Amino acid sequence: MSYQQKKTQQKFAALVLAADRTTSDPITQHTGAACKAFAPVGGVPMIIRVLDALAASDLVDSILLCGPPRFLLSDCPPLMKRIESGKVSWLPNKDSPSRSAAHGINHLPADSPVLITTADHALLTPHIVHYFLTESVKAGHDATVGLVTQKQMTASFPGSKRTYFRLRDGGICGCNLFTFNPQGRTLVQFWRQVEDLRKQPWQLISQIVGPKIVLSYLFRRLSLAQALNALAAKSGVRAQGIMLPDARAGIDVDKIEDLLLAESILNKAPVPFYKRKKTL
Repeated sequence: MSYQQKKTQQKFAALVLAADRTTSDPITQHTGAACKAFAPVGGVPMIIRVLDALAASDLVDSILLCGPPRFLLSDCPPLMKRIESGKVSWLPNKDSPSRSAAHGINHLPADSPVLITTADHALLTPHIVHYFLTESVKAGHDATVGLVTQKQMTASFPGSKRTYFRLRDGGICGCNLFTFNPQGRTLVQFWRQVEDLRKQPWQLISQIVGPKIVLSYLFRRLSLAQALNALAAKSGVRAQGIMLPDARAGIDVDKIEDLLLAESILNKAPVPFYKRKKTL
């Protein structure tokens, strides 16, 4: 076996962030689930779909779940069964995604590369996981982030509303897929700095992002390579974007419209129309 083949077959520890961000999550309210991660998508709790995709990958050798709170676990018997059997480890979540990520990473072997994803990635497949991890290893960077292009998303799911980063080389959409080698783990601490300043935009711009980068982005002069180079300069971590060929990787279930879209994809049916009721 060649060095490159051995490198490509490197195993990852998977960390799944599964805590609700708000007590009034629209998916939880719509489905009546105990928490967002347990909401059924195509009749299966979305967290189980994510765990199944990870467990089926030959590049993932352990799975650590951060959240939801312990008192909710019994509301999802399939999850409890996996935790009790040792197939999945569980940790309580912290009060923000970056803190939960740091908490989870600190419980993983220091020399293990880490894959981070989220419980609302209901359309995650073993193929997406395998492609992302294989390409991440080949990239040879400290960290990677999964991306799909706006062109892919609009071609595959016309009418679907996603959040895009408008860059010089085209719009891109994040996929809630990240890898970190041991050196790249410090990027999670940088993420925490950004998260702590999110309600202080001017401090965020001056201390973290930088006005030149902001202006370049606003005028669509910023390329993906420039954005990642700026991130490396600020964080000391070299990151690379991994463009994924499957547009389903760009769909997470945050809104009711997302839930309907995900179920229509699983059922291969037209997307049903959903109109939010107006509040008085």
